[in-house]
Amino acid sequence: MQAMDAIAPLWREAGMPAAALGRLALSGAEPVLPSSFAVGTAAQASIALAGLAAAALREQRGGAAQTVAVDMRHAAAEFRSERHMRVDGAPPPDPWDRIAGTYRCGDGRWVRLHTNFPHHRDAVLRLLGCEYNREAVAAALRGWTGFDFEQAAAEAGACVAAMRTFAEWDAHPHSAAVAARPVVSIERIGDAPPAPLPPGGDRPLSGLRVLELTRVIAGPVCGRTLAAHGADVLLIASPALPSIPSLVVDTGRGKRSAHLDLRAPGDAEAMRGLLRGADVFLQGYRPGGLAGLGFGPEDAARLRPGIVYVSLSAYGTAGPWAGRRGFDSLVQTATGMNAAEAEAAGVEGPKALPAQANDHAAGYLLAFGAMAALHRRAVEGGTWHVQVSLARTAHWVRKLGRVAGGLNCPDPSQEDVADLLEDAPSGFGRLTHVRHAAVLGETPARWTLPSVPLGTHRAAWA
Repeated sequence: MQAMDAIAPLWREAGMPAAALGRLALSGAEPVLPSSFAVGTAAQASIALAGLAAAALREQRGGAAQTVAVDMRHAAAEFRSERHMRVDGAPPPDPWDRIAGTYRCGDGRWVRLHTNFPHHRDAVLRLLGCEYNREAVAAALRGWTGFDFEQAAAEAGACVAAMRTFAEWDAHPHSAAVAARPVVSIERIGDAPPAPLPPGGDRPLSGLRVLELTRVIAGPVCGRTLAAHGADVLLIASPALPSIPSLVVDTGRGKRSAHLDLRAPGDAEAMRGLLRGADVFLQGYRPGGLAGLGFGPEDAARLRPGIVYVSLSAYGTAGPWAGRRGFDSLVQTATGMNAAEAEAAGVEGPKALPAQANDHAAGYLLAFGAMAALHRRAVEGGTWHVQVSLARTAHWVRKLGRVAGGLNCPDPSQEDVADLLEDAPSGFGRLTHVRHAAVLGETPARWTLPSVPLGTHRAAWA
């Protein structure tokens, strides 16, 4: 599938102006990364959708219509932004925990463990009753079948996926539930008068406030994208929850960052105050998690009529796995992507894609959905709920088709993407990062604030 063939249906489904598609310029061709999947096409299409939406918002507030150009090689590099990031010239440390990864169970089926957060690691070790090393974990897993361990891990609050083929995933009842959902769901959940975009400002999202509660890649990429187009993004992190430091550096560009613990009454009240002043509420916690603390979509709609509430989940909110914990690496394993990539490569065991493609695609699709909802809010009014899941995104990536000979593509090195990098100061040192791949003709994307450590700022709007 060509990128434009993937872009146009989602653009139309979101109710965005059709004329904008004629101002999109796409360049490059597959393969750009070593994969049998159309990862470059996924990167180009998802980044282009977000860029087009930003341009449409700028036009809606009185700016001139403008072109949006996205090169596939550049988009693919941005899909691996965490790999190409450097701080004071040094690459980021390996974020993977020492027992994370793939193992073979006693029935021969492979499972993938995600143990990068301590509570997920500890849940796995308690379930296995073994020591904290790969040899002990491998030995313990030989006493399990793959599907049994996957289910037991989910019930224990751990993050594990058993490897399936496409045929096995397609036969799973959750697969049908995922496929039945839109790639980007934009649903009106309440009434509010039309909210024209704020006057003034020279950027598409100038004057708009985004309250972000996300971690890892997909949600933070959404916030980073909105910041690149001028939004005031305030990232709220809980001091009680772990993070992956290198990802904080990479995805923190353009944001301010504050600490709040929503289990503390005073902090919860501070969050309600922030929410009342926000245009977008972006969250990436397990379905129902924030609702239990009084910050679900219905709560937000009551507190702030007209809010655009944006939700990321791993497996969606319908079907037998609704609410299950997960990350991109696990979704690749569970939905057949790792098995298909391994088969194409002629290797045994799970083979990961050359990028966290579902994560990054979901991030840009979230940003696109948020901006499309803002576009509709300005005309129709209403309170909106935007939803994207990693599993539905994986289904979309799969439907883009396969790339014959794609695994023979050279894996781009840091030197290969040097022309796509720029330097900027940060709260961690001199940051080298990938420039944004959506090039808007009149309002170029840029980050005006540096990445900073979590909790650097006050929990207040600027």
